[in-house]
Amino acid sequence: MSTTVVILLIVAVIVVIALLLAMRARAKRSEALQERFGPEYGRTVEEAGDQRAAEKQLQEREQRREKLQIRDLEPAKRDEYVGAWRGTQSRFVDDPSPAVRDADSLVMNVMRDRGYPVDDFDQRAEDISVDHPHVVDNYRSAHRISLADERGDATTEDLRQAMVHYRALFTELLGDSDPQGTGTDDIRDDDVRVEGRVEHVDLTEERNPQTPR
Repeated sequence: MSTTVVILLIVAVIVVIALLLAMRARAKRSEALQERFGPEYGRTVEEAGDQRAAEKQLQEREQRREKLQIRDLEPAKRDEYVGAWRGTQSRFVDDPSPAVRDADSLVMNVMRDRGYPVDDFDQRAEDISVDHPHVVDNYRSAHRISLADERGDATTEDLRQAMVHYRALFTELLGDSDPQGTGTDDIRDDDVRVEGRVEHVDLTEERNPQTPR
C-alpha cells in the first residue's frame, strides 16, 4: 500500500470521526434545549419550520437572558403583589374585563421589578420562555384574549381562561412554591354577572391552551 493511500485513509478516518463527534455534540445540544424549553421547543420548531433554525433562535434567547440581571422580589414587594392579585381576582366577579386588564398589568409590573425588559410583548414572551417555558404559552394566550377583549370579541369564558393563564405566570414569577399559602392560587368558583344574568364561572381549573374544551 502506497504512502499516499495510507494518508488518504487516515484523513478519511479523521473526517468520519470529526463528523460523528459533531453529530453527537449537536444531538446533545438539541437534548439540552428540549429539556430546558420543554413544550416551547416543539412550538418554536413548528413555527420556524426547521429544527436548526429553531434551535438557533432558542440559543439566542438563552444568550440574551444571560445578559439580564434577574432578581428576586423583596418580601414586602412580593406581599404587595399578592394582595393586589387578590383584589384583582375579586374584581373579576363583577367586572371581568377590567380585572383581566389589571392582571395583565400586574404580570408586566412583576416582570419589570424582577429585571425583565417589558417594552415589547413578543420579546417579553421570549425572555420568559427561558425561565418559565411551561407557562409562556399561557401568557401568549392570555395576551391574545386581552387584545380580543379590547375589540369586544372576548366572551366571559375567554376572560376566565385569561385570568387562569395570567395566574399561572404570575405565580411562577413570584417564586411561589406554596401558592395556596400565599393567596396567589385561591382564584375560586364565583358567580359572574353577565348581561343581567348570573353565570357560574369556574376560575380554578387550569387548562392547556392547546387542549380544546
